[in-house]
Amino acid sequence: MAQPKSVQKMTFEEAMQEMQAIVETMRNGELTLEESVKAYQRGKELSARCQTLLNQAAEVVRELEDGTEVALQESDLRQKGMTDEL
Repeated sequence: MAQPKSVQKMTFEEAMQEMQAIVETMRNGELTLEESVKAYQRGKELSARCQTLLNQAAEVVRELEDGTEVALQESDLRQKGMTDEL
């Protein structure tokens, strides 16, 4: 079985997609108790990653609204973890 991708390397979209898959799997009620706990833990990690990325995006927007010049180059966003690595 393939090792899941590190949450810290995921884009917002990847984390949301996996979180939605976890929710659907848990709703089906086919997981054991142990599997459910592991899925819940992974979901919490994914949720925290999404929140971090949303906070970073909000900071960029705040800087733009304040008139601060913000470099929105791909490399800058990649450093903040807001896009896939090329």
